[in-house]
This record gives sequence, C-alpha cells and structure tokens, in this order.
Amino acid sequence: MKSPARTTLLMALAIFAWSATPVTAADIGQVKHARGTVHIERDGQKLPVVVGAKLHQADTVVTGTDGSVGITFVDNTLVSAGPNSTLVIQRYAFDSTTHAGAFDARIDRGTLAVVSGKIAKQNPDAMTVRTPAAILGVRGTEFLVRAEQ
Repeated sequence: MKSPARTTLLMALAIFAWSATPVTAADIGQVKHARGTVHIERDGQKLPVVVGAKLHQADTVVTGTDGSVGITFVDNTLVSAGPNSTLVIQRYAFDSTTHAGAFDARIDRGTLAVVSGKIAKQNPDAMTVRTPAAILGVRGTEFLVRAEQ
C-alpha cells in the first residue's frame, strides 16, 4: 500500500516533469529577453523568438529594426544584440565540470554586448567574436562590438 506522502511526491514529480521545459544536449543557451522583431535561423527555417527559446550551435540570431535580444549561455555568458543585428553561433562547447570549452561567434552586422562566462574565465583564448573587419579575442569580462555593413 502506498503512503500518502509517497503518492504526493510522485504526483509532484510527474507535474514537474510534464511542465518543465525540456533541456537537451543540443541546448547551449536560452533567450532571457526579446523585444520587437527577432528570429532564429536553424536548419533552413526561421523560428520566432520568445522568452525561454533554446539556442543550438550553428544558430543565427537576427533582430529587426525594432528588435533586441538577451541570451544566457550554459556557461553563464551573457550576450545582448541590438537592432539590425545578425549573430552566428559558430562553435560552442562547454564542460560543466572543468569549465573548459570553446565559444566562437560572428557578428555580421549590428551591435553586441557580452559579459563573458566560465569558458573565457577558464581560458581567455577559448572565446572569439568575428566581425567583418576583425577577430576579437576575449581578454576581459565585458566588451561591446559594433559591425557595420
């Protein structure tokens, strides 16, 4: 016979599992803020961005003239893209135990503000941001990039 406490616990776990946003190994970040026109380009599709949307390696985040987006990556790197921005996540790998990893992004146009997370703190050479004119190696914890076409 089941105890009432065990039944309540099992019901709570079932409700949590049903309502929780699933996380997969492919998830590298999550949208924390989105305003205006923002979409993710993934596998040839344009996906509308909502708060809570998951990002994957090789995603391209695009903001419109009225758009902005804030993203938190699994290593706690914070990225904000302003209006008319195109941000490509070229490579992202993170080991949550050792904090080793790699984060390579490209901003083709627009503005990007970054507060680096555990990857860059573990190894500053492990994070780069490419622009049409330069490759930035992350040596500090915060930086701002503007790329014009």
